[in-house]
Parts: sequence; C-alpha cells; structure tokens
Amino acid sequence: MEFYTRFTDFDIALFKSGKHFKLYEKLGSHVVEHQGVIGTYFAVWAPNAKYVSVIGNFNYWSAGSHPLNARWDGSGIWEGFIPHIGNGEVYKYFINSNTGEDLQKGDPFALRWEIPPSTASIVTDTYYEWKDEEWMYDRRQNNSLHKPYSVYEVHIGSWARSPESPDEFLNYRQLADKLVPYVKELGFTHVEFMPIMEHPYYPSWGYQITGYYAASSRYGSPQDLMYLVEELHKAGIGVILDWVPSHFPGDAHGLYNFDGTHLYEHADPNKGFHPDWKSYIFNYGRNEVRAFLISNAFFWLDRYHVDGLRVDAVASMLYLDYSRKHGEWEQNVFGGNENLEAISFLKEFNEAVYQHFPDVQNIAEESTSFTGVSRPVYAGGLGFGMKWMMGWMHDSIKYFSENPVHRKYHHNQITFSLIYAFTENFMLPFSHDEVVYGKGSMLGKMPGDDWQRFANLRLLYGYMFTHPGTKLLFMGSEFGQSGEWNYQHSLDWHLLQYDSHNGIKETVKGLNQLYKTEPALYEKQFDWHGFEWIDGGNADDSILVYVRKGNDAKNDLVVVLNMTPVVRYDFRIGVPAAGQWKEIFNSDQEAYWGSGIINYDAVNSETESWHGRENSIRITVPPLAVSIFKKQG
Repeated sequence: MEFYTRFTDFDIALFKSGKHFKLYEKLGSHVVEHQGVIGTYFAVWAPNAKYVSVIGNFNYWSAGSHPLNARWDGSGIWEGFIPHIGNGEVYKYFINSNTGEDLQKGDPFALRWEIPPSTASIVTDTYYEWKDEEWMYDRRQNNSLHKPYSVYEVHIGSWARSPESPDEFLNYRQLADKLVPYVKELGFTHVEFMPIMEHPYYPSWGYQITGYYAASSRYGSPQDLMYLVEELHKAGIGVILDWVPSHFPGDAHGLYNFDGTHLYEHADPNKGFHPDWKSYIFNYGRNEVRAFLISNAFFWLDRYHVDGLRVDAVASMLYLDYSRKHGEWEQNVFGGNENLEAISFLKEFNEAVYQHFPDVQNIAEESTSFTGVSRPVYAGGLGFGMKWMMGWMHDSIKYFSENPVHRKYHHNQITFSLIYAFTENFMLPFSHDEVVYGKGSMLGKMPGDDWQRFANLRLLYGYMFTHPGTKLLFMGSEFGQSGEWNYQHSLDWHLLQYDSHNGIKETVKGLNQLYKTEPALYEKQFDWHGFEWIDGGNADDSILVYVRKGNDAKNDLVVVLNMTPVVRYDFRIGVPAAGQWKEIFNSDQEAYWGSGIINYDAVNSETESWHGRENSIRITVPPLAVSIFKKQG
C-alpha cells in the first residue's frame, strides 16, 4: 500500500496529549487524490494491533489484500491509501491483536454505516452547500440564556410514519416537510432529537451508539439530515442533539475491545462496565479517548450546524458508585465517590465547546445535587449552559397526580422547587423518560373525570411555562397523547380530531407565544430577581399566586394557579403596583376545551392592603386553571 498521510507532527502531539479536537479531519476514511489517482485514505487508532488491513467488497473481504502501515511515532495509528475506491465503498478494519485475537471492526470515525442489522462502515463525505446563513449569523441571540428557550423533544423513528406503510420510517427529508411547519405553528424555539448517531439496536432509542460520527442510515444520508437541520434553521428553529459520552454497547463491530484490549473503555470493570445498561464506560483518563469524544462534539456542531448538545446520563459519569453496590466501586484518591477523571473531562469538553462555538448551549441531563453543573469552570463548576431540573419534574408530576381534594396536604411539594430554583440554570423537562415503562402518558397521570384530566394537564403546562427556567416537552405530550409512548409506532395524530386534545395543542401554542412575547417570563429566568411570591402558603384553597419579573417593572406578570376545580368569585390578590390589570392568558378558555370562566374586563386595583401589598384586585379564579394578569399602560 502506498504511503500517504494526513497527519503532521503537530497533529500527533495534540492527539497524544488529548488536545486534538478535530480528529474527524484526520482519522477515518477520506476520498483524496494522491499522485494523480483518486482513492481513499484510511486511518485508525489501534495501538495494540500487530496487523491491520482494510477489508470490503472491493477485495472480497480478504484480510491479506490491503494492509495499513503502522506509524513510527508511537501514536498507535495505522494508515494507508487505496487507489480507485471512493464514496459508497463498504468496509471494515481487520485487526490482528497482540493478544492473538482476529477482529473485524467498523470504523470509529465512519461518517456512514450500513442500515442495521448490517454492520459495515461506508466511505462517504459530509459535503453540503448550506443555506442557513441568516440563522447562523443571529444564532447567538436565539440561543441566549436570556431569551425564550422552549424545546420540543423528538424521536425521529416514531414522531410520524406514513399512514400507507406504518412500518416504514419517514426519512430526514420527509420528516422536514412535516415537522418544520408543525414546530413553527406550535411556537417552540428549538427541537431536540434523541440520538441520531448510528446505533445497532433500535429499541435503545439511540442511546447505545456504535457510530459516533454517523447520522443513522435508517433515515437517510448525512446530507439528508443536514437538509432537515437547514429547514429548521430557515424556519427560525434551533436544533439540539442528544449526545452520549457516558457509555457504549459491547457489539462485536463497535468500540468495545477494539484492538483486542480495553482501548476505549476503562479496563477496571468497576469503572468500565455499566451494570444497569450492560454497556461499557469510556476511559476518561486516556488522552486519546478524551480527544475522540471532544472531537465528536465538535463534529456535530461544525459539520451539522447543530445549536447545542444535551449530554445524556451525566450523573452516571460523575459518581464512581452510581448504581453500584458496596464492594463494586473504589474511592477516588481523596476518599470520595466522585469520578475525578470524568469530572475533568466534562470541564474540558465544556470549555472547549464554548471557546470554539460560543453561540451554542450544552445542557446536562443530571439528576443529583452535584454542585455547579451549570456554573462556569473558572468559578468551580462543570461549565454547562443549563441543567435539567429533575427534582421539579418529579415533584410536579407527583403533586398533579393527587386528587385535587387532597392537594392541600401536599402543598409544599409544589412550592419546594422555588427554594433551589436559582442554584443552577434549570431547564424544566417533561421528557420521554416520563412516558415509558408503564408510567403512562402525561394525560394518563392526571386524576379525575375526562374534563378534569384535560384541565389538569393544561394547568400543569401553565405552571411549567410560568415557573422560572427554560422548557422541554416530549412529542405527543403537546396534544395530550392518551397512551404512553411506543417507539415502534407513530404518535396518535388522529386524536387531534377531538376538541379535548386539540385544546391541549392550542394551550401549548398559546403558552409558547406568551413565553416568547412576555419579557418577564425569560429575561431573568435563571435569576431570583425574576420571581416573587405573592401568596405561596394558601394550602387550604390550593391556590398559588406569584409575580414573574423582567428587566422593566412595566412587564411584570401576576400568575394565579387554581389547583382545584372550585371556582373562586371575588377572590382578592395583592398586586405589585396600582393600576388596571388585564387577564392576558387563561387556560380555561373554551378554545382550549375549558369551561370559559374568563376575566374579560380589565380590573382596577384598590388601595386595600392584601398579601402584604398596598394594592389589590378582585378577580374570578377559574377551575383547575392558570390565569395571568398584566398591568395596562
């Protein structure tokens, strides 16, 4: 095989030190011209191999035909140029390990893979002529922590399928035609895709990845996914990808035991094997593995114009004893249970991403009380932009699943979140995790008769959109899907023919519009100056009253939540200032399938002290509803 390399000495030095964050430009397969001949350059990291070759249809999968050359610099990289093969060529690496094993491995840097259950890599490129300049230019504004950030979480394989052939997936381009106008209509600012990286086992929902650099071939080509991202951008919608640097599966063609040794995974099973998911944990102490992962983050942000990464299972990375019994883990050098190598990796990942892509957001799915997840690294934090507020989610669902007559006994459950709401930059998630494994749908968690269940769900979403923090809602929840999510089928779109379900959709649309147009709901969404209780202690009536505040007092909103089906007439609440207060949102509107108890006319404040305030108003409080008031003039 002819000698050809894409590596400089500087590349190798960066790789060995774990500081090369664009490895996808070097490792993997690349169609190039060498000495006037078009062919493909291959490079793979396999430091414990005795022999490596490229096998594929072009050489009848013969291990002896096209050996790669081991570099002389101790990098462990094998490389070579094969003439006259190019895009579309199917291949694997044959690796003879110094352990004596013969392995056939897919390319860790492959840009495309065969459709599972086939397991070979495919030579391809990510060339695309982007037409989303306007979005990319304004992206810093759209992704700001001081702007509305409302996320629609999507599983590509089951959002919608063709009614004519429900067993077939929509491809990325077909999805763009349907998804983009729908998300735009509902008013979400961002879409978050559950992992679209190549994964062999569809029921893993994408969280067991073998092809970290490849968009799943189930739904089309890399360029097809780019078209979907571009169409979302042209509609003013950001794109977040779920990213899984926590673990990977043990499939024979994947990263596990890659060169006959524990190359990507930690060799110690107490650190390298995940007992819950029967998967393997990256060795965060190994420089080349850190470079592989951070390069992967850069790849999606760079090549696919992605606007953020939601990092999965951060808690499992942070703690050595995560899901482990006594005796199944060892303390760190300081005697604690923190995984110092993983913590160091996450800090470096966040610092590198924000340095090179300052207008994106990294979001942590992290369920513990680990301090400073969304605080800057220079201030002792992990450096994420936001963190999922899992405690709020669990408390809210638990409270709302109570029959309204019992809610007064659980009042602290719904007010507790405000004690810690500003310790992190929190995103409020009602995610896919809450509508699987027998947990039922969001609608299914709501108590009462049919009318009350829908009213409760509208109220829950009203509470979510007026609570400090950014928002995330899983697909189907926005129209009150009745059954829990099934990844094997399309969402139950036929439910939108019913006024009750359409009312939920219209409520979410109205709340998104409110969130985007009322500065008090987003300008200080991570700041305790943006929230103030008017009455958080009325457990007997199960009514909450609070103020959301922006930079200008004239934008203050008074939010009233009635957690019971009892209508309250002539109900007095204190207000922040004297004047006319007008109801600007009410989830009990008939258009939302509510009972239509609305405060139609603006209410003049009275100088009667109430709730510790000099001025107050008298309103009608609708049943199981949120009503929002704003001062006029």
